[in-house]
Amino acid sequence: MRNEQEVNQALTTYSDIVRKICIVHLKNYHDSEDVFQDVFVKYLLSDKDFENDDHEKAWIIRVTINACKDKIKNFFRKKVDSLDDLFIEPLDISSENKELIEVILSLPEKYRIVIYLFYYEGYSAIEISKILEKKENTIYTWLARAREQLKEKLGGDFFEE
Repeated sequence: MRNEQEVNQALTTYSDIVRKICIVHLKNYHDSEDVFQDVFVKYLLSDKDFENDDHEKAWIIRVTINACKDKIKNFFRKKVDSLDDLFIEPLDISSENKELIEVILSLPEKYRIVIYLFYYEGYSAIEISKILEKKENTIYTWLARAREQLKEKLGGDFFEE
């Protein structure tokens, strides 16, 4: 079990990343907050020794993704309509990025997460493949397909390399 100082440091360092991954996966503020808490409780209870900060960050991202997948599989979530239509927490999104974020959220889950990790967190495709436990070529394919879908939906060249 970790001490309070370690948990506070992790919260300060990774809370923004965890929240964004949750929103990308779940598209629901309240479920995202539940998963956010679950991730940091798992961190608190974990005895895992990390090699460095990058290893710790990758572990937190992997735990977050797994927790989101578990939340999506939840029976209650599948059988009940979302209340987010009634109670939406305002996201801190500028109006110019709102269209892009809405289009990214409309992508299939596997594309949303690779786009987020690649463009927003700055991970390379090789690093993403390790985090998601997928082959490198799969990540490259998902990135290419996600870019293509974004170009079609946005009608522009937003992701030129």
